[in-house]
Amino acid sequence: MNAIEEKLAHLIRAVEDLSDVVARQQGEIDVLTRRTEILMRREAEREDSNGAAVVLGDERPPHY
Repeated sequence: MNAIEEKLAHLIRAVEDLSDVVARQQGEIDVLTRRTEILMRREAEREDSNGAAVVLGDERPPHY
């Protein structure tokens, strides 16, 4: 009986640890999702303000 109780205690601890990891990861995912949304919004605004111009690799910069 003691061995079963010991294993159960270890399993409960492992589940609690994993739950903490998942909760921390979800927080990180939420932060990264918000940052991505902000960056996507900024890029869309930048494209709108530039008239959605396509920059080609061989195009001279505007200061030339």
